[in-house]
Amino acid sequence: MSPNQNRNRNKEAFARLCILVVIGIAALFSQGGAGGAGRADAKMPMVRLGKDNIVKVEVATTEAEIQRGLMFRTSLAQDAGMIFLFRPSRPVKFWMFNCLISLDMLFVKDGKIVKICENVPPCKSKNPNDCPTYPDSQIDVTEVVEVSAGYAKAHGLKEGDAVSFEIP
Repeated sequence: MSPNQNRNRNKEAFARLCILVVIGIAALFSQGGAGGAGRADAKMPMVRLGKDNIVKVEVATTEAEIQRGLMFRTSLAQDAGMIFLFRPSRPVKFWMFNCLISLDMLFVKDGKIVKICENVPPCKSKNPNDCPTYPDSQIDVTEVVEVSAGYAKAHGLKEGDAVSFEIP
């Protein structure tokens, strides 16, 4: 075998090894390894809105998580969102500072939607104090659910609808 043939065989073997490594990494992520990238779907918390609307949600419980919310996101799947938990209940107002996408905000108290703010636009201001808040005045809630803009209307959600949570 000539040196050129040997080099070509080594390159082919290296290429096959690289492909196997990529396949292995993809399998690891799809099964929930390496930081839980795939685990999110398997045990993702869910919210049932109304009778049969299921949304997979990220959960925000700490003040830092609540303040950050969905900031800097460039998209949000139609069946995905974020739930903000307030235990005990408390009066809140939300803003859209550093948000890049429009959202629907569902304000929930004791398992019922008490207020819906639809198609809330991102705040373009660099100063958070210049951003409007939603709703206009504070509202006492146990949870707030944020979903893609238009979700509430598309799914016929209204104030008074039941909300339940499955948080593993």
